Amino acid sequence: MVETVDNIEENIQEKQIDASNHPQQTLESLAIELRSALHQYPNFPSEGILFEDFLPIFASPRLFQKLINAFLIHIQEKFPKTKIDYIVGLEARGFLFGPSLALALGCGFIPVRKAGKLPGQVVQATYVKEYGSDVFEMQIDAMPEGSNVIIVDDIIATGGSAVSAYQLVKKLNCKILEFAFVMELDFLKGRERLQAPVFTLLSSQKEGLK
Repeated sequence: MVETVDNIEENIQEKQIDASNHPQQTLESLAIELRSALHQYPNFPSEGILFEDFLPIFASPRLFQKLINAFLIHIQEKFPKTKIDYIVGLEARGFLFGPSLALALGCGFIPVRKAGKLPGQVVQATYVKEYGSDVFEMQIDAMPEGSNVIIVDDIIATGGSAVSAYQLVKKLNCKILEFAFVMELDFLKGRERLQAPVFTLLSSQKEGLK
C-alpha cells in the first residue's frame, strides 16, 4: 500500500515520545544514551583534532529515532506557538538528520552546500573551520522572505560554518530562530560568535568514549 502524506504524519506521531510532563528529564536521558553510541578518533582528519563519529547513531533505527525525538522535545517546548518553516542543514553531516527532523516537524529542508554544488543562482559566504577554510552557498530562491528557520549541524566547534550559514539565511531575509547542534566543543567558544540562540544536545567533548 502506498503511504499518503497523512499516513506518514500519523506514523511519525506514533513514534514520537510523550515528554509533556518531564521534557528536560527525558531530554537528559536521551542525551546520555546517544552519547554512549559515539566513537572518537584522535588526530583525524589532521593532527590535533579529536574527531567525533556520529555514524553509529544512524546505523541504528532506534537511536536515530531517539536523536530526532530529542530535537523534537526541545523545539516543541521552546517554540510551542511558532511555525517552523524550514530546517537549514549544513554540508555534510547536517544532511544526515536535518531532513528527518524537518519531516517530523512538518516543514521543509534546505541544504547549505560547498561552492559549485548547487545549480542556479546562489548566495555565498566564506567560513573558517578548525582545519581550513571554504565557501558555502545557498540557492537564492530556496525560501520565501520572512521564513522561520532553524539551522542544524552535528557539531559547533569554532562556529565558522554556523556563522556562514547565518549570513546566507540573512541574505534571503529570513529569520533564524535558533542554531541546533548534536554536540558543542565548548572549549572552542564557538557559540560566542553566533547571533541567535544556541541549543546543543551534548554540551562539551568528553574523553573516554569508545
